[in-house]
Amino acid sequence: MAEKRRLVVLFDLGGVLFGSSSQLLFRNLEKTLGLPGEFFQKVIQHGGPNGPFSRGMTGQIGLTQLIADFENDCKKVSSTSDTPLPENFSMSGGFNEMMARTGLNGPFLKAAVLLKKNGFRIAILTNNWIDDTPSRHHTGFALCLLRRYFDKVIESCRIGLQKPDPKIYEYALHELKATPEEVIFLDDIGANLKPAQKMGMKTVLVKDIDSALKQLQDLTGVQLLDQEEYVLPACEPQNLAHGYVIIKPHTQLHFVEMGSGPVICLCHGFPESWLSWRFQIPALADAGFRVIALQMKGYGDSVAPPDIEAYSQEEICKDLVIFLDKMNIVQATFIGHDWGGATVWNMALFYPERVKAVAGLNTPYSPSKPGVDIMKKLEAIPAFDYQFYFQKPGIAEAELEKDINRTLKIVIRSSRKEDKMEGHSLDVTGVSKRGGLLVGLPEEPPPSSLLPEPVLQYYVQQYQKSGFRGPLNWYRNMERNWLWNASAQGRKITVPALMVTAGKDKVLSPGLSKNMEDWIPQLTRGHIEECGHFTQMERPAALNKILIEWLEGVHKNASPQTTAKL
Repeated sequence: MAEKRRLVVLFDLGGVLFGSSSQLLFRNLEKTLGLPGEFFQKVIQHGGPNGPFSRGMTGQIGLTQLIADFENDCKKVSSTSDTPLPENFSMSGGFNEMMARTGLNGPFLKAAVLLKKNGFRIAILTNNWIDDTPSRHHTGFALCLLRRYFDKVIESCRIGLQKPDPKIYEYALHELKATPEEVIFLDDIGANLKPAQKMGMKTVLVKDIDSALKQLQDLTGVQLLDQEEYVLPACEPQNLAHGYVIIKPHTQLHFVEMGSGPVICLCHGFPESWLSWRFQIPALADAGFRVIALQMKGYGDSVAPPDIEAYSQEEICKDLVIFLDKMNIVQATFIGHDWGGATVWNMALFYPERVKAVAGLNTPYSPSKPGVDIMKKLEAIPAFDYQFYFQKPGIAEAELEKDINRTLKIVIRSSRKEDKMEGHSLDVTGVSKRGGLLVGLPEEPPPSSLLPEPVLQYYVQQYQKSGFRGPLNWYRNMERNWLWNASAQGRKITVPALMVTAGKDKVLSPGLSKNMEDWIPQLTRGHIEECGHFTQMERPAALNKILIEWLEGVHKNASPQTTAKL
């Protein structure tokens, strides 16, 4: 009879996902304090099932009381075993030092995300305490992060049971609605695995990362080792906090929010959605920022009037200032892509007091020159021809709204080989002449790697609500935008700034960003060569690395009066 397929992977927290169990932490502390090995283990045994360690793990006392009582037990064991404690011995100080050394174990977290991507449920089963210490923020941050990734986080202190009591494994199976034969359990303590083995679970004793991952890989059939780039966690609409701000009558902005810390505002482009940032939102939140991804004016649930003038850059930036006011946000770092990139550069130019820093993806900054006809300037650039096709209201709307599914699959594609449409490609030149942007392209285009089916359907649903009039109106303000920008002639963007270029973007090519340093003295550059226009979705890992390194640098040098402390 074939073995039942394993469907659930259960991880210990301290010794596996943190890579530092209490036993290891105690051993390190013994070395630091010059105490004999196993001293703290003797103290735990001295307390027995009613000792502070056991009572803490089952939630009878909080961590503050656990530390105080454990320190008293250390002194008792010291006096009866002729083991002198260091002068000014403090379990509280030693414990804080231990905890400062802990951090998430990247390889196991990546493995968990990969398993979830491949249809497994992932959960945590941990002996843990209620953290009521002054440094409890760190525990809160870690648990918040883990609950976002894992289907269940089962802590001993919440249920009054601890490993290796068989009852805690029965509880976990009930919560997971799984049989023992469906579960793989990883722990670094053999005694904690034995009850699980007796029940019928497959177990992995974690001694080192590679061998444990090899065992897990063999048991699940999922490639976990030697991954060039693991699947990044992406947020889903139903798992985020959604908000709405009424800017003025008939204008409402929709946004999603995650994290705490300095504020990051993400502004998408055409034809996108806040969900274009699905890989950046959790990564930036995990890095210690409050991330607000805006649904830009005219898109989806962000209701806006049909008037073309309402989509000028001047009006959009005014709306964003009102948004900040109503959210009680003094300053934010703005990151924008495509039209969102144009907007964030204008925010930094016209409202620098509200902008902590600014980053443009693909879209460069270029100052307007008074007396220059912007439409003639654009006519000289063949790659911008499609923008002239967008000018007359109703024409492009009819084409793009005819089959929204088809439109999005054709337009939102990567530069990768697997996203090529055999014998076809989207040509942004000569659009008006051939009678449409999508003319001659497949009626049923192949799937786009940038739009997995659930993401595509969310996009479709959003455009069914809003249509394309609002998004296209952004293009119908070229002359207004040029004149407004020209009113700032002579001013520079003085806030910290980042420009990220993409080597395979056919419209917003890296060359367009030449000489930006002349106008932006604090400009940092990032470049991703093998990347097309939709940078956030095509190369999320590379982009996240660039953004987080830059953001950490910006906020490391921030004034403590204006920036939340990480």
